Amino acid sequence: MLTHAIFDSLSPDLLAQAKQQCQVMTLATEQRVFGAGDQCPGLPVVLSGSIKVQMIGASGNGIVLYRMAENDMCTLSIGCLISGTGYRAEAIVEQEAQAILVPRGLFNRMMEASSEFRYRVLTSYGKRLDELMMLVEEVAFRRMDQRLEEWLTHHHHLGTMVITHQELAVELGTAREVVSRLLKELERQGKVKLGRGKIECIEIKLS
Repeated sequence: MLTHAIFDSLSPDLLAQAKQQCQVMTLATEQRVFGAGDQCPGLPVVLSGSIKVQMIGASGNGIVLYRMAENDMCTLSIGCLISGTGYRAEAIVEQEAQAILVPRGLFNRMMEASSEFRYRVLTSYGKRLDELMMLVEEVAFRRMDQRLEEWLTHHHHLGTMVITHQELAVELGTAREVVSRLLKELERQGKVKLGRGKIECIEIKLS
């Protein structure tokens, strides 16, 4: 069932093609949706659940670029479809998800024939690009200890967080060793309590 908002403005003919050609996918937690180097078969649009898009370097260090939730579409896929290039990152399901895959040929026809579809796709692309520019600014120009404390501040309402130092390093775009060193300093200051794969926030405030 095509319940995503991008289908609302399609002409009857394009909507009929979408109903016939689009594939509804059920994606399990930790399933890989696409990987670096894969060719893009179409545009995934998310109906429910959560999918993270991350880039992993040759060293094993990585960074989460963005997440997709209900009503989101995959920005990286839009870029790949427009440019004809393959993926440079991977997408992993965090929470069981449902998504619709708009195949490449149909995506191209929709972009050409529907100004409203084109507007929604490019608006989504522009907003995500702005978020990615902010991410670059964070990684390049802000101190890692400040970014770590800010991340913990925004997530400490969860109580004891089940997350490894490696997973947290990917969230922040740094090395596991850096995160471990900074967390140990926060523990020494009495701000957090560390356990195996767990972080308990005791007193965290933004610097």
